[in-house]
Amino acid sequence: MQEPEASERSETALVDPERHVESFRQAREARRLELVEDYVELIDDLIGDGGEARQVDIAARLGVAQPTVAKMLRRLCDEGLVQQRPYRGVFLTEAGKRLAGEARERHRIVERFLCALGVSPETARRDAEGIEHHVSAETLEAFRAFAEGRRG
Repeated sequence: MQEPEASERSETALVDPERHVESFRQAREARRLELVEDYVELIDDLIGDGGEARQVDIAARLGVAQPTVAKMLRRLCDEGLVQQRPYRGVFLTEAGKRLAGEARERHRIVERFLCALGVSPETARRDAEGIEHHVSAETLEAFRAFAEGRRG
């Protein structure tokens, strides 16, 4: 068996422990925020479409059970992102609206970037849903610049 060349070894070599820890910390934080952002973005969309977001509608759109939604809504209330009103549904606080807008903008940038690469619009929409939560501000800015450069 042939030994890999130096350039191939450097691509697969372990990084130093501090950089490794930081990479995993960043990924864990992105996973933690991903669900929160998905919920507030969906709630914002539902309010924009029909004036309110009901627990049953959130569950149907996310494909989860209503008790799962209820648990997350309690968490979002505790974090100051939503308010629940008896018999009226769920509404975003100013902080929730801000977070929903930021998540939507990241999604839009990633989706446009993927389309600029030649990915079909439907696939880009689906793929952006996961990618948007895991890119750094630096990478997101590079995606934006690339997509804008391709249109001009």
